[in-house]
Amino acid sequence: GSGQGMVRRVKRESETKLVKVTLVRSPIGFGRRQAAVVRGLGVRRIGHSVELLDNPATQGMIAKVRHLVKVG
Repeated sequence: GSGQGMVRRVKRESETKLVKVTLVRSPIGFGRRQAAVVRGLGVRRIGHSVELLDNPATQGMIAKVRHLVKVG
């Protein structure tokens, strides 16, 4: 391979899609793995919101704890 076809596209700030995630329920009582996902999303306390890149990894994490967070 000569490396052709490896074109990396750089998105401008205005093009990057963000999703706002807010913790609305405590992860206590839902198992350590779900608490770890909440921690991985970056929300620290109930009512705390973060804006994350809207990509498949983030969407998967949100899906795992959708009963604990609010999106939007």
